[in-house]
Amino acid sequence: MDHERRGRRRVVVTGLGVVSCAGIGLEAFFDGLSGPAPAGERRVRDFDPSPWLDVKQARRADRFQQFSVAAAQMALDDAGPVDPDPARAGTVFGTGVGGLQTLESQISLMIEKGPRRVSPFLVPMLMANAGAAAISMRLGWQGPCETVVTACAAGTQSIAAAYRLVASRRCEVAIGGGAEAAITPVAMAAFSNMTALSSSGESRPFDRRRDGFVMGEGGGALVLEDLAHARARDARIYAEMLGAASTADAHHITQPSPGGVGALSCMELALEDAGITASDVTHVNAHGTSTPLNDLAEAEALEKLFGHPTPPVTSIKGVTGHSLGAAGALEGVATALTIYRREIPPTVGFEEPDRQIHLDLVTGGRREFSDGAVLSNSFGFGGHNGTIVMCTYVP
Repeated sequence: MDHERRGRRRVVVTGLGVVSCAGIGLEAFFDGLSGPAPAGERRVRDFDPSPWLDVKQARRADRFQQFSVAAAQMALDDAGPVDPDPARAGTVFGTGVGGLQTLESQISLMIEKGPRRVSPFLVPMLMANAGAAAISMRLGWQGPCETVVTACAAGTQSIAAAYRLVASRRCEVAIGGGAEAAITPVAMAAFSNMTALSSSGESRPFDRRRDGFVMGEGGGALVLEDLAHARARDARIYAEMLGAASTADAHHITQPSPGGVGALSCMELALEDAGITASDVTHVNAHGTSTPLNDLAEAEALEKLFGHPTPPVTSIKGVTGHSLGAAGALEGVATALTIYRREIPPTVGFEEPDRQIHLDLVTGGRREFSDGAVLSNSFGFGGHNGTIVMCTYVP
Protein backbone atom coordinates (compact mmCIF):
# COMPACT_ATOMS: atom_id res chain seq x y z
CA MET A 1 0.00 0.00 0.00
CA ASP A 2 1.05 3.60 -0.55
CA HIS A 3 1.71 4.80 3.00
CA GLU A 4 2.96 8.23 1.98
CA ARG A 5 -0.17 8.86 -0.02
CA ARG A 6 -2.20 8.04 3.10
CA GLY A 7 -0.08 10.45 5.13
CA ARG A 8 1.68 7.74 7.11
CA ARG A 9 5.19 6.52 7.54
CA ARG A 10 5.98 2.86 7.13
CA VAL A 11 6.44 1.19 10.51
CA VAL A 12 8.51 -1.94 11.09
CA VAL A 13 9.12 -4.29 14.02
CA THR A 14 12.82 -4.27 14.90
CA GLY A 15 12.91 -5.67 18.44
CA LEU A 16 11.04 -8.29 20.47
CA GLY A 17 11.06 -9.25 24.14
CA VAL A 18 9.02 -11.81 26.04
CA VAL A 19 8.50 -13.28 29.50
CA SER A 20 6.16 -16.27 29.41
CA CYS A 21 5.52 -19.69 30.86
CA ALA A 22 6.38 -20.96 27.37
CA GLY A 23 9.85 -19.51 27.80
CA ILE A 24 11.80 -16.37 28.68
CA GLY A 25 13.48 -14.93 25.60
CA LEU A 26 12.59 -15.39 21.96
CA GLU A 27 14.09 -18.80 21.22
CA ALA A 28 12.71 -20.46 24.34
CA PHE A 29 9.31 -18.81 23.82
CA PHE A 30 8.86 -19.79 20.18
CA ASP A 31 10.07 -23.33 20.81
CA GLY A 32 7.74 -23.58 23.81
CA LEU A 33 4.71 -22.67 21.71
CA SER A 34 4.89 -26.08 20.07
CA GLY A 35 4.16 -27.68 23.45
CA PRO A 36 3.65 -29.67 25.45
CA ALA A 37 1.51 -27.37 27.56
CA PRO A 38 2.62 -26.79 31.16
CA ALA A 39 0.50 -28.38 33.86
CA GLY A 40 -1.91 -26.20 35.86
CA GLU A 41 -1.75 -22.43 36.01
CA ARG A 42 0.60 -20.91 33.49
CA ARG A 43 3.06 -19.26 35.87
CA VAL A 44 6.48 -17.97 34.81
CA ARG A 45 8.23 -20.23 37.27
CA ASP A 46 11.87 -19.40 36.63
CA PHE A 47 11.63 -15.62 36.43
CA ASP A 48 14.45 -13.71 38.13
CA PRO A 49 14.18 -9.90 37.89
CA SER A 50 17.84 -9.31 38.81
CA PRO A 51 19.14 -8.94 35.22
CA TRP A 52 16.90 -5.88 34.86
CA LEU A 53 16.24 -4.57 38.36
CA ASP A 54 18.48 -4.34 41.41
CA VAL A 55 17.27 -5.66 44.77
CA LYS A 56 15.73 -2.37 45.91
CA GLN A 57 14.04 -1.73 42.54
CA ALA A 58 12.60 -5.24 42.44
CA ARG A 59 11.28 -4.98 46.00
CA ARG A 60 9.43 -1.77 45.08
CA ALA A 61 7.96 -3.15 41.84
CA ASP A 62 4.93 -5.41 41.55
CA ARG A 63 5.49 -8.58 39.55
CA PHE A 64 3.58 -7.17 36.55
CA GLN A 65 5.94 -4.16 36.53
CA GLN A 66 8.94 -6.47 36.69
CA PHE A 67 7.60 -8.33 33.65
CA SER A 68 7.03 -4.99 31.87
CA VAL A 69 10.58 -3.78 32.39
CA ALA A 70 12.14 -7.15 31.52
CA ALA A 71 10.19 -7.57 28.28
CA ALA A 72 10.80 -3.97 27.17
CA GLN A 73 14.52 -4.10 27.88
CA MET A 74 14.86 -7.43 26.08
CA ALA A 75 13.06 -5.94 23.08
CA LEU A 76 15.32 -2.89 23.06
CA ASP A 77 18.46 -5.03 23.41
CA ASP A 78 17.18 -7.19 20.56
CA ALA A 79 16.61 -4.11 18.38
CA GLY A 80 20.19 -2.91 18.80
CA PRO A 81 21.32 0.73 19.16
CA VAL A 82 18.08 2.57 18.41
CA ASP A 83 19.24 5.88 19.98
CA PRO A 84 16.13 7.96 19.26
CA ASP A 85 15.58 11.59 20.14
CA PRO A 86 14.14 11.14 23.68
CA ALA A 87 11.34 13.59 22.92
CA ARG A 88 10.31 11.48 19.95
CA ALA A 89 10.38 8.07 21.62
CA GLY A 90 7.12 6.71 23.04
CA THR A 91 5.96 3.99 25.40
CA VAL A 92 2.52 2.36 25.38
CA PHE A 93 2.17 -0.57 27.74
CA GLY A 94 -1.07 -2.26 28.73
CA THR A 95 -2.37 -4.35 31.58
CA GLY A 96 -5.69 -5.72 32.69
CA VAL A 97 -5.49 -5.32 36.47
CA GLY A 98 -2.06 -3.82 37.27
CA GLY A 99 -0.46 -4.52 40.64
CA LEU A 100 -3.06 -6.91 42.00
CA GLN A 101 -0.53 -9.07 43.87
CA THR A 102 0.71 -6.07 45.83
CA LEU A 103 -2.82 -4.87 46.59
CA GLU A 104 -3.95 -8.24 47.92
CA SER A 105 -0.87 -8.73 50.06
CA GLN A 106 -1.09 -5.23 51.54
CA ILE A 107 -4.78 -5.59 52.38
CA SER A 108 -3.98 -8.81 54.22
CA LEU A 109 -1.14 -7.06 56.03
CA MET A 110 -3.41 -4.22 57.12
CA ILE A 111 -6.04 -6.63 58.43
CA GLU A 112 -3.44 -8.64 60.37
CA LYS A 113 -1.16 -5.87 61.66
CA GLY A 114 -2.96 -2.55 61.22
CA PRO A 115 -2.83 0.41 58.81
CA ARG A 116 0.57 1.66 59.95
CA ARG A 117 2.16 -1.42 58.40
CA VAL A 118 0.83 -0.68 54.91
CA SER A 119 3.70 0.07 52.54
CA PRO A 120 4.15 3.70 51.43
CA PHE A 121 4.96 2.19 48.01
CA LEU A 122 1.54 0.53 47.68
CA VAL A 123 0.06 3.12 45.33
CA PRO A 124 2.97 3.31 42.85
CA MET A 125 3.18 -0.48 42.91
CA LEU A 126 -0.49 -1.17 42.24
CA MET A 127 -1.23 1.57 39.70
CA ALA A 128 -1.84 0.27 36.21
CA ASN A 129 0.54 2.77 34.61
CA ALA A 130 3.50 1.60 36.71
CA GLY A 131 4.83 -0.61 33.92
CA ALA A 132 4.81 2.09 31.24
CA ALA A 133 6.21 4.66 33.65
CA ALA A 134 9.07 2.38 34.74
CA ILE A 135 10.00 1.68 31.10
CA SER A 136 10.08 5.34 30.09
CA MET A 137 12.11 6.33 33.15
CA ARG A 138 14.56 3.49 32.61
CA LEU A 139 15.12 4.51 28.99
CA GLY A 140 14.84 8.27 29.47
CA TRP A 141 12.18 8.40 26.76
CA GLN A 142 10.19 11.63 27.08
CA GLY A 143 7.60 11.19 24.34
CA PRO A 144 4.07 9.91 25.01
CA CYS A 145 3.95 7.43 27.88
CA GLU A 146 0.53 5.81 28.05
CA THR A 147 -1.28 2.82 29.51
CA VAL A 148 -4.15 0.92 27.92
CA VAL A 149 -6.42 -0.88 30.38
CA THR A 150 -8.98 -2.66 28.22
CA ALA A 151 -9.00 -6.06 29.91
CA CYS A 152 -7.88 -8.86 27.59
CA ALA A 153 -7.54 -6.50 24.61
CA ALA A 154 -5.00 -4.26 26.34
CA GLY A 155 -1.83 -5.80 24.90
CA THR A 156 -3.05 -5.66 21.31
CA GLN A 157 -4.48 -2.17 21.65
CA SER A 158 -1.21 -0.97 23.19
CA ILE A 159 0.73 -2.23 20.18
CA ALA A 160 -1.80 -0.49 17.95
CA ALA A 161 -1.40 2.79 19.83
CA ALA A 162 2.39 2.57 19.65
CA TYR A 163 2.14 1.89 15.92
CA ARG A 164 0.04 5.01 15.42
CA LEU A 165 2.58 7.16 17.28
CA VAL A 166 5.20 6.20 14.72
CA ALA A 167 2.97 6.08 11.64
CA SER A 168 1.62 9.57 12.41
CA ARG A 169 5.18 10.98 12.68
CA ARG A 170 4.82 11.85 16.38
CA CYS A 171 7.59 9.40 17.28
CA GLU A 172 10.58 7.84 15.55
CA VAL A 173 10.46 4.80 17.81
CA ALA A 174 7.89 3.40 20.23
CA ILE A 175 7.65 0.36 22.48
CA GLY A 176 4.26 -1.33 22.60
CA GLY A 177 3.19 -4.30 24.68
CA GLY A 178 1.64 -5.42 27.92
CA ALA A 179 2.19 -7.36 31.13
CA GLU A 180 0.09 -9.17 33.71
CA ALA A 181 0.65 -11.04 36.97
CA ALA A 182 -2.83 -11.78 38.26
CA ILE A 183 -2.55 -15.35 39.53
CA THR A 184 -3.61 -14.35 43.04
CA PRO A 185 -5.98 -16.02 45.52
CA VAL A 186 -8.75 -13.44 45.15
CA ALA A 187 -8.49 -13.21 41.37
CA MET A 188 -8.52 -16.98 40.96
CA ALA A 189 -11.53 -17.28 43.25
CA ALA A 190 -13.37 -14.55 41.37
CA PHE A 191 -12.73 -16.00 37.92
CA SER A 192 -13.62 -19.47 39.20
CA ASN A 193 -16.87 -18.29 40.75
CA MET A 194 -17.90 -16.63 37.50
CA THR A 195 -17.20 -19.99 35.76
CA ALA A 196 -14.64 -18.43 33.39
CA LEU A 197 -11.85 -20.85 34.35
CA SER A 198 -11.50 -24.35 32.98
CA SER A 199 -12.80 -26.92 35.47
CA SER A 200 -10.59 -29.54 33.81
CA GLY A 201 -7.47 -27.38 34.09
CA GLU A 202 -6.90 -27.75 30.34
CA SER A 203 -6.71 -24.98 27.74
CA ARG A 204 -8.31 -26.35 24.57
CA PRO A 205 -8.88 -23.51 22.08
CA PHE A 206 -11.72 -24.24 19.61
CA ASP A 207 -11.95 -27.85 20.83
CA ARG A 208 -15.36 -29.42 21.38
CA ARG A 209 -14.46 -30.06 25.06
CA ARG A 210 -13.29 -26.52 25.87
CA ASP A 211 -14.69 -25.41 29.21
CA GLY A 212 -12.90 -22.18 30.12
CA PHE A 213 -9.49 -20.59 30.15
CA VAL A 214 -6.40 -21.39 32.20
CA MET A 215 -4.92 -18.34 33.91
CA GLY A 216 -1.53 -17.23 32.67
CA GLU A 217 0.92 -14.41 33.29
CA GLY A 218 3.83 -12.74 31.55
CA GLY A 219 4.84 -9.81 29.41
CA GLY A 220 5.63 -9.03 25.79
CA ALA A 221 7.10 -6.00 24.03
CA LEU A 222 7.69 -4.87 20.45
CA VAL A 223 9.99 -2.10 19.27
CA LEU A 224 8.18 -0.27 16.47
CA GLU A 225 10.31 1.97 14.31
CA ASP A 226 10.03 4.35 11.40
CA LEU A 227 11.33 2.41 8.39
CA ALA A 228 13.70 5.19 7.34
CA HIS A 229 15.13 5.30 10.87
CA ALA A 230 15.55 1.51 10.86
CA ARG A 231 17.22 1.51 7.45
CA ALA A 232 19.62 4.25 8.47
CA ARG A 233 21.04 2.04 11.21
CA ASP A 234 20.80 -1.18 9.16
CA ALA A 235 18.39 -2.77 11.63
CA ARG A 236 17.09 -6.31 11.36
CA ILE A 237 13.37 -6.20 10.52
CA TYR A 238 11.00 -8.92 11.71
CA ALA A 239 7.84 -7.67 10.03
CA GLU A 240 6.00 -4.57 8.91
CA MET A 241 3.00 -3.14 10.76
CA LEU A 242 0.23 -2.25 8.32
CA GLY A 243 -2.71 -1.16 10.45
CA ALA A 244 -4.98 -1.73 13.41
CA ALA A 245 -8.51 -1.22 14.66
CA SER A 246 -10.63 -1.35 17.79
CA THR A 247 -14.37 -1.61 18.31
CA ALA A 248 -16.82 -2.15 21.17
CA ASP A 249 -19.50 -4.83 21.25
CA ALA A 250 -21.73 -2.62 23.42
CA HIS A 251 -23.51 -5.82 24.35
CA HIS A 252 -22.52 -7.45 27.66
CA ILE A 253 -19.84 -7.03 30.32
CA THR A 254 -18.39 -10.54 29.79
CA GLN A 255 -20.12 -12.20 26.83
CA PRO A 256 -19.28 -11.43 23.18
CA SER A 257 -21.95 -10.11 20.85
CA PRO A 258 -23.85 -12.95 19.17
CA GLY A 259 -22.35 -14.16 15.92
CA GLY A 260 -19.09 -12.34 16.59
CA VAL A 261 -20.47 -9.08 15.17
CA GLY A 262 -18.03 -6.86 17.09
CA ALA A 263 -15.04 -9.05 16.27
CA LEU A 264 -15.97 -9.09 12.60
CA SER A 265 -16.31 -5.32 12.50
CA CYS A 266 -12.92 -4.91 14.17
CA MET A 267 -11.17 -7.19 11.68
CA GLU A 268 -12.84 -5.48 8.73
CA LEU A 269 -11.78 -2.06 9.97
CA ALA A 270 -8.23 -3.29 10.55
CA LEU A 271 -8.02 -4.54 6.98
CA GLU A 272 -9.38 -1.22 5.74
CA ASP A 273 -6.85 0.65 7.87
CA ALA A 274 -4.08 -1.51 6.44
CA GLY A 275 -5.26 -0.92 2.88
CA ILE A 276 -5.64 -4.62 2.11
CA THR A 277 -8.44 -7.14 1.65
CA ALA A 278 -9.24 -10.48 3.26
CA SER A 279 -7.65 -12.26 0.30
CA ASP A 280 -4.26 -10.81 1.31
CA VAL A 281 -4.35 -12.54 4.71
CA THR A 282 -2.36 -15.76 4.97
CA HIS A 283 -2.65 -16.41 8.71
CA VAL A 284 -4.68 -15.42 11.79
CA ASN A 285 -3.35 -15.51 15.34
CA ALA A 286 -6.66 -15.91 17.10
CA HIS A 287 -7.74 -14.76 20.54
CA GLY A 288 -8.89 -18.36 21.14
CA THR A 289 -9.29 -18.37 24.92
CA SER A 290 -10.80 -21.88 25.21
CA THR A 291 -14.12 -20.54 26.51
CA PRO A 292 -17.29 -21.86 24.85
CA LEU A 293 -18.89 -18.56 23.83
CA ASN A 294 -15.78 -16.57 22.91
CA ASP A 295 -14.22 -19.24 20.71
CA LEU A 296 -17.51 -19.78 18.90
CA ALA A 297 -18.07 -16.05 18.34
CA GLU A 298 -14.53 -15.56 17.00
CA ALA A 299 -14.87 -18.59 14.73
CA GLU A 300 -18.16 -17.27 13.35
CA ALA A 301 -16.56 -13.88 12.70
CA LEU A 302 -13.58 -15.46 10.92
CA GLU A 303 -15.85 -17.61 8.76
CA LYS A 304 -17.94 -14.60 7.78
CA LEU A 305 -14.83 -12.60 6.91
CA PHE A 306 -12.96 -15.25 4.93
CA GLY A 307 -15.51 -17.83 3.90
CA HIS A 308 -14.25 -21.39 3.51
CA PRO A 309 -11.53 -22.32 3.74
CA THR A 310 -10.21 -19.74 6.16
CA PRO A 311 -6.50 -18.88 6.27
CA PRO A 312 -4.50 -21.01 8.71
CA VAL A 313 -5.62 -20.12 12.25
CA THR A 314 -3.82 -20.75 15.52
CA SER A 315 -4.25 -19.89 19.19
CA ILE A 316 -1.15 -20.00 21.38
CA LYS A 317 -3.23 -20.04 24.57
CA GLY A 318 -3.14 -23.82 24.67
CA VAL A 319 0.41 -23.29 25.94
CA THR A 320 0.48 -19.78 27.41
CA GLY A 321 -2.96 -19.83 28.99
CA HIS A 322 -4.81 -16.55 29.11
CA SER A 323 -2.67 -13.77 30.53
CA LEU A 324 -5.39 -11.10 30.31
CA GLY A 325 -3.77 -7.74 29.47
CA ALA A 326 -0.52 -9.42 28.44
CA ALA A 327 -2.19 -11.89 26.05
CA GLY A 328 -2.19 -9.65 22.98
CA ALA A 329 1.42 -8.65 23.62
CA LEU A 330 2.57 -12.28 23.77
CA GLU A 331 0.58 -12.94 20.61
CA GLY A 332 2.06 -9.88 18.93
CA VAL A 333 5.54 -11.27 19.60
CA ALA A 334 4.43 -14.69 18.31
CA THR A 335 2.99 -13.09 15.17
CA ALA A 336 6.19 -11.21 14.37
CA LEU A 337 8.25 -14.37 14.94
CA THR A 338 5.87 -16.39 12.76
CA ILE A 339 6.41 -13.97 9.89
CA TYR A 340 10.18 -13.75 10.38
CA ARG A 341 10.77 -17.47 10.90
CA ARG A 342 8.11 -18.51 8.36
CA GLU A 343 6.57 -21.02 10.78
CA ILE A 344 3.10 -20.99 12.33
CA PRO A 345 2.96 -22.53 15.82
CA PRO A 346 0.20 -25.09 16.43
CA THR A 347 -2.96 -24.82 18.49
CA VAL A 348 -1.83 -27.00 21.37
CA GLY A 349 -4.68 -28.66 23.26
CA PHE A 350 -6.97 -29.03 20.25
CA GLU A 351 -7.94 -32.64 19.59
CA GLU A 352 -11.70 -32.96 19.01
CA PRO A 353 -13.41 -30.75 16.39
CA ASP A 354 -16.51 -28.77 17.25
CA ARG A 355 -19.23 -29.29 14.64
CA GLN A 356 -20.13 -25.59 14.86
CA ILE A 357 -16.59 -24.41 14.06
CA HIS A 358 -15.09 -24.65 10.58
CA LEU A 359 -11.61 -23.14 10.72
CA ASP A 360 -8.35 -24.25 9.12
CA LEU A 361 -6.73 -24.77 12.51
CA VAL A 362 -3.00 -25.41 12.67
CA THR A 363 -2.70 -28.55 14.79
CA GLY A 364 -0.24 -31.34 15.45
CA GLY A 365 2.87 -29.28 14.78
CA ARG A 366 4.14 -26.17 13.05
CA ARG A 367 3.04 -25.26 9.56
CA GLU A 368 4.95 -23.28 6.96
CA PHE A 369 3.91 -19.64 6.75
CA SER A 370 3.17 -18.19 3.33
CA ASP A 371 4.22 -14.58 2.79
CA GLY A 372 1.35 -12.17 3.27
CA ALA A 373 -0.57 -10.37 5.99
CA VAL A 374 -1.42 -11.67 9.45
CA LEU A 375 -4.24 -10.63 11.76
CA SER A 376 -3.73 -10.87 15.52
CA ASN A 377 -6.96 -10.61 17.52
CA SER A 378 -7.79 -9.80 21.14
CA PHE A 379 -11.23 -9.46 22.70
CA GLY A 380 -11.77 -8.36 26.30
CA PHE A 381 -14.37 -8.19 29.06
CA GLY A 382 -16.40 -5.06 28.57
CA GLY A 383 -16.74 -5.77 24.86
CA HIS A 384 -13.32 -4.40 23.87
CA ASN A 385 -12.06 -5.68 20.51
CA GLY A 386 -8.60 -5.16 19.05
CA THR A 387 -6.93 -6.32 15.85
CA ILE A 388 -3.47 -5.53 14.51
CA VAL A 389 -2.17 -6.29 11.03
CA MET A 390 1.43 -7.27 10.28
CA CYS A 391 2.95 -8.53 7.06
CA THR A 392 6.13 -9.82 5.54
CA TYR A 393 8.55 -6.93 5.15
CA VAL A 394 9.30 -6.12 1.52
CA PRO A 395 11.97 -3.40 0.99
